Amino acid sequence: MAGGGGGGKAEEPQPHPPKEQLPGVSFCITSPPPWPEAILLGFQHYIVMLGTTVIIPTALVPQMGGGNEEKAKVIQTLLFVAGLNTFTQTLFGSRLPAVIGGSYTFVAATISIILAGRFSDDGDPIQKFKKTMRAIQGAMIVASTLQIVLGFSGLWRNVTRFLSPLSAVPLVSLAGFGLYELGFPGVAKCVEIGLPQLIILILVSQYVPHVIHSGKNIIDRFAVIFTVVIVWIYAHLLTVGGAYNGAAPKTQASCRTDRAGLIDAAPWIRIPYPFQWGAPTFDAGEAFAMMVTSFVALVESTGAFIAVSRFASATPLPASILSRGVGWQGIGILLSGLFGTVNGSSVSVENAGLLALTRVGSRRVVQISAGFMIFFSILGMF
Repeated sequence: MAGGGGGGKAEEPQPHPPKEQLPGVSFCITSPPPWPEAILLGFQHYIVMLGTTVIIPTALVPQMGGGNEEKAKVIQTLLFVAGLNTFTQTLFGSRLPAVIGGSYTFVAATISIILAGRFSDDGDPIQKFKKTMRAIQGAMIVASTLQIVLGFSGLWRNVTRFLSPLSAVPLVSLAGFGLYELGFPGVAKCVEIGLPQLIILILVSQYVPHVIHSGKNIIDRFAVIFTVVIVWIYAHLLTVGGAYNGAAPKTQASCRTDRAGLIDAAPWIRIPYPFQWGAPTFDAGEAFAMMVTSFVALVESTGAFIAVSRFASATPLPASILSRGVGWQGIGILLSGLFGTVNGSSVSVENAGLLALTRVGSRRVVQISAGFMIFFSILGMF
């Protein structure tokens, strides 16, 4: 046959081979679970981030001069901004199932502003609270520019090119040790409730599924919800049974279920808005301290982004996507400064751990949790 001299069939172009992904994940980043399960998983993510959201304002607002009403408003604002930041991160930023919430990293810089003494002469505690809040807002607005510039300019991309998934291990481990240092002493404030909660969570998530084979991973997947419900009922029974009637005031504040004062102080419906505490004030020293803290949060979140991509069974995160996520996190810190949350934003390491615990890395689940954040931030009595 003419023209057939040795010309074989041309090879068709083949797709790039997929890079290594984490096995054993039930629902990856683009495969959402059924809606009822997704809603429950989203609510579970909301419960996990709620702890940080409540603890930070509870510790900082009284030092600023605020009472229960101011504390409730700050918690609502922090929840609202966390919902906005999580939505924008999952839609426009890294597009990973990463919860963007309050960060303990910013606490030290915030306390330094509170203790600076500039507002100690103000006799009205509410005015002192507002002035301190406006100073924190100004420092946070300036600090947000660091991550915005490094992220959107691509400078951080040049750094992350040298980071492998293995590099996330020390970053996330150090962040976890920091949370341990802040969180575990809180268990000692009420051992009879905190210690059983840890034990029940370990049993429900790690051992009960091997004894009770449900076939749908219901028990270990919703271990946090089961644990919170059981321990809250247990704590409420201790409260109404009079177990703490003769206890010290600090013990009652930590253990009783009726001493927070937040529900009575929170308005039924309230939508947080920018500059609700007044116009921000700026100080060069405070802005520099907050900018250093912002860089620490940047490094922490970089490791958390890598871990989240791993737990969501995504392929290794490209440097450009990671840099874009950092830029949007900078916008999240800017929103924290504009709204006045008393704290900056970063990737929630706790929620990253929940992805590994549930083996569900769906983006839709985290977006549903963001919806819960916004909903409960507006309806304060809930």
